[in-house]
Amino acid sequence: MNSKKTNAAVAYTGEDDFRYETVTIEPPRADEILVNIKGVGICHTDLSFKSGAIPYPFPAVFGHEGSGVVEAIGDAVTKVKTGDHVVITFRSCGACELCSVGDTAYCQNFWPLNIIGCREDGTSSLSNDVGSVASNFFGQSSFAAHTITYEHNIVKIDPNLPIELFGPLGCSVQTGAGAVMRSLRARKGSSILIAGGGSVGLSAVMGAAIQQCATIIVLEPFEGRRELAKELGATHCIDPTSEDDLVSTIKEIVPNGVNNALDTTALPEIMEACFDSLGANAILGLVGIAPPGTPMPGNLDDLFMGGKGIKSIVEGDSNPDEFIPELVAHYQAGKLPIERLIKTYKLSEINQAIADQKSGACLKAVLIPDSEEPSV
Repeated sequence: MNSKKTNAAVAYTGEDDFRYETVTIEPPRADEILVNIKGVGICHTDLSFKSGAIPYPFPAVFGHEGSGVVEAIGDAVTKVKTGDHVVITFRSCGACELCSVGDTAYCQNFWPLNIIGCREDGTSSLSNDVGSVASNFFGQSSFAAHTITYEHNIVKIDPNLPIELFGPLGCSVQTGAGAVMRSLRARKGSSILIAGGGSVGLSAVMGAAIQQCATIIVLEPFEGRRELAKELGATHCIDPTSEDDLVSTIKEIVPNGVNNALDTTALPEIMEACFDSLGANAILGLVGIAPPGTPMPGNLDDLFMGGKGIKSIVEGDSNPDEFIPELVAHYQAGKLPIERLIKTYKLSEINQAIADQKSGACLKAVLIPDSEEPSV
């Protein structure tokens, strides 16, 4: 198989917008898989790297919530075959100490496999008229009509499902739902506080409903998102910008404090309120990416005297080969209606999609390659 031309949204140093352009993608090597992308979610992590806040080589193709159809495989690939429908997630090595016990989200080789902008040998699968284009972002770089990926970060799903909508299972949905279902292991009948009503926060709401939490409190300033949170299972929704004493308002609902809290905002004042709303022997999970130097919420006295804890959570502590099929089963049962979160755009409309997501006009943007017609 020869290299082929495909379309991609390419980021350049110092440019606010992505450029939609033609790139060349190499054929898959022995351990690689070429996927025809049908949909890819836009995540805050993509935009953090594009902004330069986290070092990364440019020009670059980002995107790490891809889904699509396998177009070609390398000679060493056995997990999938041509024509399989797949969700693409973060990459792990499958061989380190943590991967061997199923903690793939904490793979000891996570950084070189996901966020250095190239293969392990320093080459890139993408190029354009300028030269090499950084690729391999989270083992995929799926802001494109085609991508190269690997066995350890793909999960095969039922071809009868709407594949273009399932990319967010690879990051935002598994992060939010997994934080509640796997990391915090919220109990039936328990209470939980969720800060932020974006795609991660609302995925956490759905996870809490699946866990049959009795009290699900959501902090979210956008009214439309608060309304959707209630439709997805939240029992109480609070606009944090309208409260003088947020902790007191929360404790009017749960006087002894919540059993668990999850922050998706990374805002210091919101994280502090979440910590102060914890009951005894309760855990605050953190999934938001905070700026360097952001202080930890809480204090040691409360940690020791109340048995409270703070846990950072990566990718919902997910082992994708196990958890993504579980999420798909919940979708099929009507318990994880991810389509309620999604608005689709053409890949060439990526800059408008980002603007809409930032303004709140769109909750979760999913990009469809321009040869495909949006369905939501």
